[in-house]
Amino acid sequence: MASVAAAAATGQQEQPPAHHGHGHSFGKKTFHKPTYCHHCSDMLWGLIQQGFICEVCNFVVHDRCLKTVVSPCSSIAASLIKNPVAHCWSEPFHHKRKFCNVCRKRLDDSESIHCEICEYFVHTDCQDFAVADCKENATYLPGKSLSYVHHQHHWREGNLPSNSKCALCKKTCWTSECLSGYRCEWCGMTCHAACHVNLPTPAECTFGILEPIYLPPHAVSIPRTEVPMEAIIGVQVRRKETLSLDESAMQPEVAAMAVCARAPKMASKIGMLSFFVCLNAPLYQQKRLTHDKRRARSISEEFSSGDASRYREQEEYTPAVNQSSHGQSRTDKQNKEKEDRDEEVIKVYDGNSSMRRRIFRTVVVSRQATLKQALTQALRAFHITKDPNFFHLTDMYSPDEARLQDPTPILNLTRKEGKRPAVYLRFKDGENDRGEVRVYPGKLQVSQAFCTVPVDSTTTVADLIREALKEFDLNEYQCEDYRCSEVLLDRGVTERVLSWNERPWEIMKQLGKDSIRQMELMRFYLQLKQDPHGPNLALFVGNLPPNLSERQYENILTDFLGKENKFSSIGPIYYEYGSMVIIYEDSDKAVRALYALRESKHEGKDLLVMLLPNIEPSMVPAGVQPLLVFVNVKSGGCQGSELVSSFRKLLNPYQVFDLDNGGPLPGLYVFRNIQNYKILVCGGDGTIGWVLQCLDNVGQDSQCSSPACAIVPLGTGNDLARVLRWGPGYTGGEDPLNLLRDVIDAEEIRLDRWTVVFHPEDKQDDGVKPVNSTGKKRQKLSKMKVTNEQIKKTAVAVSTSEDNSQIFVMNNYFGIGIDADLCLDFHNAREENPNKFNSRLHNKGVYVKMGLRKMVGPKMCKDLHKEVRLEVDGKLVELPQVEGIIILNILSWGSGANPWGPEKEDQFSKPNHWDGMLEVVGVTGVVHLGQIQSGMRSAMRIAQGGHIKIHLHSDIPVQVDGEPWVQSPCDVVVLKSALKATMLKKNKFKRRPTEPSILPANGEGGKSTDD
Repeated sequence: MASVAAAAATGQQEQPPAHHGHGHSFGKKTFHKPTYCHHCSDMLWGLIQQGFICEVCNFVVHDRCLKTVVSPCSSIAASLIKNPVAHCWSEPFHHKRKFCNVCRKRLDDSESIHCEICEYFVHTDCQDFAVADCKENATYLPGKSLSYVHHQHHWREGNLPSNSKCALCKKTCWTSECLSGYRCEWCGMTCHAACHVNLPTPAECTFGILEPIYLPPHAVSIPRTEVPMEAIIGVQVRRKETLSLDESAMQPEVAAMAVCARAPKMASKIGMLSFFVCLNAPLYQQKRLTHDKRRARSISEEFSSGDASRYREQEEYTPAVNQSSHGQSRTDKQNKEKEDRDEEVIKVYDGNSSMRRRIFRTVVVSRQATLKQALTQALRAFHITKDPNFFHLTDMYSPDEARLQDPTPILNLTRKEGKRPAVYLRFKDGENDRGEVRVYPGKLQVSQAFCTVPVDSTTTVADLIREALKEFDLNEYQCEDYRCSEVLLDRGVTERVLSWNERPWEIMKQLGKDSIRQMELMRFYLQLKQDPHGPNLALFVGNLPPNLSERQYENILTDFLGKENKFSSIGPIYYEYGSMVIIYEDSDKAVRALYALRESKHEGKDLLVMLLPNIEPSMVPAGVQPLLVFVNVKSGGCQGSELVSSFRKLLNPYQVFDLDNGGPLPGLYVFRNIQNYKILVCGGDGTIGWVLQCLDNVGQDSQCSSPACAIVPLGTGNDLARVLRWGPGYTGGEDPLNLLRDVIDAEEIRLDRWTVVFHPEDKQDDGVKPVNSTGKKRQKLSKMKVTNEQIKKTAVAVSTSEDNSQIFVMNNYFGIGIDADLCLDFHNAREENPNKFNSRLHNKGVYVKMGLRKMVGPKMCKDLHKEVRLEVDGKLVELPQVEGIIILNILSWGSGANPWGPEKEDQFSKPNHWDGMLEVVGVTGVVHLGQIQSGMRSAMRIAQGGHIKIHLHSDIPVQVDGEPWVQSPCDVVVLKSALKATMLKKNKFKRRPTEPSILPANGEGGKSTDD
């Protein structure tokens, strides 16, 4: 926050009437450049003293708007939250045309961060004062029926989309000049500040236009553990070498106790993360640590991406944390001006913890200021709203930390050469033997937001629970059914369950010694002992060796976990992928297993571990088909990362899955009990095939075996997306909100799928030949062994051994010859330099270059018609002179080309992708391929049928849905698969852009697809 001006401390400004509702400390001010009211967004007019400004949060307001202000000050905003939810912070970034939600200043000139889940933006310097009011995305309560659920709006101030209209007065409510207006994070409704409190009651939120696909929070539950949301939804977490938790910065006895708490076997696996758990989870320890030693400043420090040292002292004399400046030169200039005006820049530490970590705030006070003025400044710098009489200032550099005294406390400060004066902000614990604490009901069904309970040094937690139950009118319940938790809201949300004999007032006083800010933000929560999530906690474990037995998987995990952390049962095992789900009945044991497995390796690979949420299907309203979103962040350059961030903001983040974290299986497991849902796949044709293949494997264990799938094309070719009208490729300019609306409006359509069986003539272990001179082999996807009986069931005569048969599922096309040869060269080049292939234009350029080489080089597929025998529906087909054969299921190939060509009168029927027929075409060479790509020619129509048999006489390149290899002589059978796929086809109509568009993750703005 900006330093409060010295003039405000002297009391010379005109003060408005006190208003306790919003918590602002307003003072009249003369503005020397155009300034806008943060309440009504109109300009302040006049020459002098045009309006008021809050001395804490910089809220600017007209004189006429002063009595109608509803936006709370940052100093009290945290206390207004009933159920705090920590933000998931992004990496530092330079956001444009955005305002800080804490200090209300522009973000243009300095690094800032934003929440990955909601539209909350802050300077990196303001992160300590960010309010933990992210969207609460998992609110399921057992025993509460759907008819009694009423979802409320979640309002976020400022940074509204352009052209936003007020839902009440229908006037424009967005502005690019200041932080003004409100927007619901759920439904997207926008309002003026004054209008949003006057909306018709009951103001129930229905999730807006996304309601048909929104996974409602009241249907989702997550385990009540200390694992932050970042780890559950898959936001990238920092590895242990970059954790901000620093043992060396803590007291020696704390580090020693943490080291002793680690078991020797677990220490090698858990590393720094176990130290974090030891500090934050006293339940895991036999001996409870004292309050000032048992935890880091916040749970989010381990998982957040921000720089934890940004407030740390770099040079003692230069205030590294001057909140009012965004550049070093500007800071130096301001400090010089303050010295010339007989003012002092003082560092303020709010306790022993901030001193150990070298984290401080700066205030600017007059050298003649009184003790009361200096204390008021220090309290405002840390957003402390309690009575100043509870606090005092002490001289940090004096030998005995002497208290500051009037009449000239600033002039009497002890000074060190090359250092700014420094003071401690202390709580008068010795003079306060009793006080009051707030107890919040959390998710208990009571009408009160909180109750105030008087406590003293003898009051225990058991006494606090009894008094709180009386205040909440819960006298009919037994005290033993509840527990009390201590929750800190400083830079995240940290929770600790209190034992019955602990003393709340002593906890408060101990916190005051460590950090006044922590004491201000600490609150007590009353909870039922029974976790609403239930006893079963599911951990998804991946990166294990594929195709092992259940006993082998169990032994591998037991070696990592030990018997003390062994799981209760094993859920589904995905043998082909080396993945499985393990179930725990003890949440503490599950968290220990999560951290232990996350730091473990098997055969040189890090294990992938995810704590999975649970969905209660009975709480999904009728008519709602929740959308399960899969995003391949590696597709399309950085577009996948932008989309996953946008979808997490638009939808429930627990319905958005990053395929880089375990693939489609975790999401499909979470949605397994929902009877009707849709899937949105963001990726290329290979990603779509991956998701469909996983659906095939888990369909029998799911209530919905064939959910309809939509596509956001991120790949290079995107042929299936083109056929289904989803476009040639996502460019990053489309509005993600419009993409979701298109999914809602899309029509369901069937996609034929085909089984391709390869049965080599010889008895080699693999029918794949080396694909280049170095002897590399391309790993085939979707490869499964099949028996002779299985093949006979599909009406295919097979005479060779079952060990060499391989079966593939084909969705798009199957190529033999020159087409597969080009595809093979491209894949080899991409495997050698994968970082270069992150652009569609570059990828297509590589294809062109390789095609030109094929034109002048030796022809591997010359006289292909002599090396291949083709049978269609049991009839032998005579092949023309071709170098390639393509078997089509869809009428798009090679990035949108149609080899079958336009409709004409011949012996063939009009093809489509649900008619149970395949189209066989031939190409005469690379030049012919280029002509097909450019639309100048069509391929040679050869045959059309539902059952195809091919015999390869020699080694020939082949490819199935873009996966190429060199196939040895074999029989190939293509037949209709029993597996079905339901796809979503985009409607043709164009929508008028009546709703405002959301902004991408970087805040740069976006372009609507309707343009």
